Amino acid sequence: MTISDDDKVILDGPAIEAEGLADWRVLLGVLHARFETGGFNAGVTLVQAIGAAADEMDHHPDVDLSYPRVDVRLSSHDVGGVTRRDVVLARAISEMASRLGATPAPSGTSALELALDTHDPAEIAPFWAAVLGYDLAGADEGTDLVDPFGRGPTIWFQRCEEHPAPHQRWHLDLRVPPEVVEERIAAARAAGGALVRDAEAPRFWVLADAQGNQVCLTTWQGRTHA
Repeated sequence: MTISDDDKVILDGPAIEAEGLADWRVLLGVLHARFETGGFNAGVTLVQAIGAAADEMDHHPDVDLSYPRVDVRLSSHDVGGVTRRDVVLARAISEMASRLGATPAPSGTSALELALDTHDPAEIAPFWAAVLGYDLAGADEGTDLVDPFGRGPTIWFQRCEEHPAPHQRWHLDLRVPPEVVEERIAAARAAGGALVRDAEAPRFWVLADAQGNQVCLTTWQGRTHA
């Protein structure tokens, strides 16, 4: 597939809506679709068809296969948004799903963001990128931290007035392989964070960014159930 300049233009919400992609919803700059397949083998067949079409177009979506559905996410990573390439592939995927008897379920799609109030995003964004293993870009403007593997929720920073270290009503628990814990802790501390408590290690370690917001790194070790 030859990519033209038009294929690299990011489409806004109204432009995507005008394309009439009934099976798809645009969420946080990504096209999302869910197809109910009714069975695992039917889902495998649909995923194989999507893979063949994606290879032919040289444009590849993120696909999750489970029983009894297939979830698909489409965006153009080289420009950071939805382009004409995504629209063309979305139509092709919808046609394949219809031929294979899969039922579109766009109301089942969603995209989770976590917002953290802060008076200074630049002070704490590197910590959260380091401890979560996320990509850091533009956080000083209050924009997103993004999971490079497309699995975790987006983190964004909402500006507020300066306040003392918060008494959190919620925090993040991040389960990681045991062998990566020391590297994550070192990266988080180098990014301005602190190790708050390790008395319960290797079950979990408590870390905090420079403004006192806490996160736990957890592993299966020291637990009855993994």
